[in-house]
Amino acid sequence: MSYTIQDWRPEDKEFWEKTGRPIARRNLWISIPALLLAFAMWQVWSVAVVNLPNIGFKYTPNQLFWLAALPALSGATLRIFYSFMVPIFGGRKWTAISTASLLLPAVGLGFAVQNPNTSYFLMALLALLCGFGGGNFSSSMANISFFFPKAEKGTALGLNAGLGNLGVSVVQFTVPLVITAGLFGALGGEAQTWVKGNETKQIWLQNAGFIWVPFIILSTLAAWFGMNDLASAKASFKEQSVIFQRKHNWLMCILYLGTFGSFIGFSAGFPLLIKGQFPDVNPVKYAFLGPLVGALVRPFGGWVSDKIKSGAKITQLVFTGMIIAVFGVLAFLPTNGQGGNFWGFFACFMALFALTGLGNGSTFMQVPVIFLNMHEKLALQGVKTKEQALQDATKEGAAVIGFTAAFAAYGGFLIPKSYGTSIEMTGSVNAALYLFIAFYALCCVINWWYYMRSGAEAKC
Repeated sequence: MSYTIQDWRPEDKEFWEKTGRPIARRNLWISIPALLLAFAMWQVWSVAVVNLPNIGFKYTPNQLFWLAALPALSGATLRIFYSFMVPIFGGRKWTAISTASLLLPAVGLGFAVQNPNTSYFLMALLALLCGFGGGNFSSSMANISFFFPKAEKGTALGLNAGLGNLGVSVVQFTVPLVITAGLFGALGGEAQTWVKGNETKQIWLQNAGFIWVPFIILSTLAAWFGMNDLASAKASFKEQSVIFQRKHNWLMCILYLGTFGSFIGFSAGFPLLIKGQFPDVNPVKYAFLGPLVGALVRPFGGWVSDKIKSGAKITQLVFTGMIIAVFGVLAFLPTNGQGGNFWGFFACFMALFALTGLGNGSTFMQVPVIFLNMHEKLALQGVKTKEQALQDATKEGAAVIGFTAAFAAYGGFLIPKSYGTSIEMTGSVNAALYLFIAFYALCCVINWWYYMRSGAEAKC
């Protein structure tokens, strides 16, 4: 049985209605849970590190911030390579391989946290391996972009990414629950004694890794036996590397760093930020809500951008709102450990998460439209045929989606580290937050000038 589809014409309405849509949707619905698991493994350290000091690991606050940030660093770097893998290997094969790779950090974490004498080097290595989950996003989004026509790309990519992003919230909600019981009996190892002040309890922190193993195996099998490779999506790295000469690739990298980079960075740093700024608040009770809001809003960002036929307008609204929300966070933070209002701080962060989700959807609607319009102009000028223009636009758009996702993922490293650096240098996180405001203002200017204003170079 061949899993490779030779004839794929999503822009042909008759083909799409009769043949294309059911196949595309099947690949999308298998892709989503695989991506959700990838995000869960990518962000599992954001929850695990909160518990390490209480079970005997003697790590400094800075070392803990490093463990929370390292998966984002490796994930962002891997995304650069993963961006180009689908046209080389095929979407089905690469989804199965990349999903199966998540078993390494899942099993490794499960064993490492059972011994408080585990070296920091090994823990850091396992945190880096969690970057496999981060890398998967670029290949997953590039793969799904090949399956859908221009009119539905925003919605499809929004669903894939938005429901996939739920993995961040799922891991931050699930891990605090599953570590309270010995779910795997003798196979799962002994409990650890969790100590904070006069309070002690038994926890099984290894479940933070082990709980994902059966789901990873099932998702790998579903991808291998249920997805497809597209012959028309085949391309060498050399063919795809033309995107590095495209100005709009780099501009969209900046905008997506502002949206997705903020989403993943805020997600990674939120538990430790709450713990540091409001010590009397239990961060695990609230941290999962931010990523949940951001992930649920993302499909709406793609859908509404498709409906109004302008991702740039939504993106502009997003960055304006984020500037206001960060000023709100600053207003509710404690000063020198005194005052502050947790609920005001929390509400502003929920607004930030919602806006990042909306922007994640709108920016990913912009990318395919920008490159399709660019190549259609070349076809009208007689530089290439309409068919060739469509094929080139699809391949370049998919590569740009993957690469911008790689670039933006560094936000997952930069934001937690900026908190730590700001605290170390100034005694508070305020300097980092003012830096975010300046960056979002820059994003507003870029988006308005190139994509939104009347007469914009690539209006979308």
